[in-house]
Amino acid sequence: MTQLPGIFLNVLVPVFALVLLGYITGPRLQFEARTLSRLAYFILTPAFVFNVLSQTRIEAALAGRMIGFITLVYLGSIVIAFVTARLLRRSAAMTAAYVMIAAFGNVGNFGLPIIQFAEGPEALGIATIYFLANLVLAFIVCVSAANFSHGFSMRIVIQVFKTPALLALLPALLVNWSGLALPTVVSRPLDLLSGALIPTMLLVLGVQLANAGVPKLSADLLISSSIRLISGPVLAFATVGWFMLPALERNVGILQASMPTAVLVSIIAMENKLLPEFVTATVLFSNVVSIVTLAIVLVLL
Repeated sequence: MTQLPGIFLNVLVPVFALVLLGYITGPRLQFEARTLSRLAYFILTPAFVFNVLSQTRIEAALAGRMIGFITLVYLGSIVIAFVTARLLRRSAAMTAAYVMIAAFGNVGNFGLPIIQFAEGPEALGIATIYFLANLVLAFIVCVSAANFSHGFSMRIVIQVFKTPALLALLPALLVNWSGLALPTVVSRPLDLLSGALIPTMLLVLGVQLANAGVPKLSADLLISSSIRLISGPVLAFATVGWFMLPALERNVGILQASMPTAVLVSIIAMENKLLPEFVTATVLFSNVVSIVTLAIVLVLL
C-alpha cells in the first residue's frame, strides 16, 4: 500500500483533474456537451483507432486471447447483474438497466489515459484492442437490453458495426499488415487528431457529469454500480491466468475490465426511454467512486 500515494498523484489525479476542469468550466463557458462528444465520436476516435492500430504490432493469436479475456470478464459481469436483479425481483426495465451498467466500461474516457500514465505510451495499442472488443459487445448488449421490452431488430446490430471507431479498424489493420508507410501529409493530421482525443474525452466527461447534476442515492444505484466496479476486477484477476497473457497485456486487460460505467450507457438509456434519470445518476456515481477502486486495482497489479 506504500505505492498508493504515488499511484494516486501520478496516475489518477491528472485524469480526474481534466474531468474536474470540464465539470467546472463547462457550465460557465456554456460548452455544448453534445457537440464536443460528437467531435470525439465521429472524428477524433476513428483517427485515434486508425493511428494507433496501424502502428501496433500484436500477433493475431495474442490479440485473440486478449479479446477472449475481456469478453469473458464483461459477460461474467453481465450475468452477475442479471441474476442479482432477478433475485431482487426488479422490473424488466430495472433489470435491463443493471445489465447495461455492467456491460459497458468507460474503457475510452478513463481507460486510455489511465493506462497511458500507468503503463506508458506503448500500452495504448493494447488498450485500444480491449476498447474495441468491449465497444462491440457493449453496444450489442446495451441496445438489445434497452429494446427488450418493445422488440428487437437486426437493424440494431447492423448499426453497431457502423460506428466510426469500428469502421476505422479494417483500414488500420490493412496498413499494419502491409507495412505501408503513410505519406507525411496524411500521417501528421492523424497524429494531431489522435493527440486531441484523450484530453477532449476527459473534458467532455466533466461537462456531461456537470449537466447530470448530483446523483440521488438509492439501493439500486449502489448495487448496480458496485457490480460494475467490483465484479470486473475480481473476475479479471480470477481468470486472466487462463489466457497466458504477457505482463503488459495482462495489466492493461485487468485495468480495462475495472473501469466504471461508460457515459454512452446514459445516452442509450435516454434514446430508448429506459430509466434515463436512474442510469445517468449511476454512471455519474460509478465514475466518481472509481477513483478509489481503480487506485486499489493499480496497487494490486
